[in-house]
Amino acid sequence: MVNNKLYQAIYSKLLKVCPDLHTIESHRKSVIGGAIMDLSLDVLSRNENKIVIALSHYYKHPSGDMIADPDMEIAMYPKLQIAEALSYQDSYIYRTVYSQDRMQVDTKAKQDLNDFLYIWLSNLIEQGHSIKADADDYGVATI
Repeated sequence: MVNNKLYQAIYSKLLKVCPDLHTIESHRKSVIGGAIMDLSLDVLSRNENKIVIALSHYYKHPSGDMIADPDMEIAMYPKLQIAEALSYQDSYIYRTVYSQDRMQVDTKAKQDLNDFLYIWLSNLIEQGHSIKADADDYGVATI
């Protein structure tokens, strides 16, 4: 898939998992039950051009701690209708696409993380995850 088409597909799939993403202001969760882990969404930042979210599955470690696995930061550009992975972490690794100053791009990580995100979102849709706005979000202007 050409990258721009991949970013458009990721954007589309994100909106299937979270149809109210343009209005959600903070933390929301999708609970399916059974063997499927809950899915958490946190809005990290928002402006008229870009929304940055964290999307995570959590499991309970034997110690009682809740562990995010995987945990991804994703940037969405609503006006362009594209989205891209920014970072990925699980119990073993942490990868990021851009350097702290955004002057360098790890092209291998960029491709790997976006390919993973596309597949993960497809799985989330198949599992029936859906994160929606609630009463706390109604005052938020849509982008």
